[in-house]
Amino acid sequence: MSGPAPFRVLGVIPARLSSTRLPRKVLRDLAGKPLVVHVFEAARRAPDLDDLLVATDSQEVADACAKHRIPTMMTSAAHPSGTDRVWEVSESRPADVYVNVQGDEPLLTAEHIRLLVSPFRERPATQVSTLKIRLAPDEASNPNVNKVVCGANGRALYFSKYPIPYDRDGIGAVRFKHQGFYAYRKAALDAFHRLPQSPLELTEKLEQLRFLENGIDIVVVETTESTTGVDTEADLQAVAALLAERGRAAQ
Repeated sequence: MSGPAPFRVLGVIPARLSSTRLPRKVLRDLAGKPLVVHVFEAARRAPDLDDLLVATDSQEVADACAKHRIPTMMTSAAHPSGTDRVWEVSESRPADVYVNVQGDEPLLTAEHIRLLVSPFRERPATQVSTLKIRLAPDEASNPNVNKVVCGANGRALYFSKYPIPYDRDGIGAVRFKHQGFYAYRKAALDAFHRLPQSPLELTEKLEQLRFLENGIDIVVVETTESTTGVDTEADLQAVAALLAERGRAAQ
């Protein structure tokens, strides 16, 4: 008798060159290497990933990855989101779960990946997972920091740029920041790509709301490991300083 089929997890790093707030950010130099290379090297340390590639619409990104022996897949330039880019990869690369590793998250850890994948191993009906971390008080009013509210079952109730829940009586509500890593089943990716942008998604400019508005649950797992996504020049400098500090500590 043969054993159970292997559980295959594919990591995909969507990397487009035409970012708005920080132009060409995936190729920006960070400690001597392009940002996307740091992301790949961080994700590659995760034992939960069976394979990992960069999905891009830019030959320049593909060439930069080739210099570091990073596998790439060319995808359409018409995709409006990283999730759509992961969907295109899923059309030709079969896997049980696809992990969307944001191309601007060089401080990603193996534990982040483990937490993303764990719901699929424990509850096979899981369609989408993501992460949350306790929100620092000074982040509450920052619209660049996305927030999430969850139900008792760990499912997302809502995502917003607004500080939710509203603490009406000042009781000290615990708020959570949404870390923008995702994992999906193929069926969830197919649904996302097929469905039109939803009203709440268009209002908040948060693509994950498309799942919720169409009845697709998102399992949210808490982590204590923070990250710094590189969205601005200041973010890039902050991450560079942190990597330099880590390098000194390792010597």
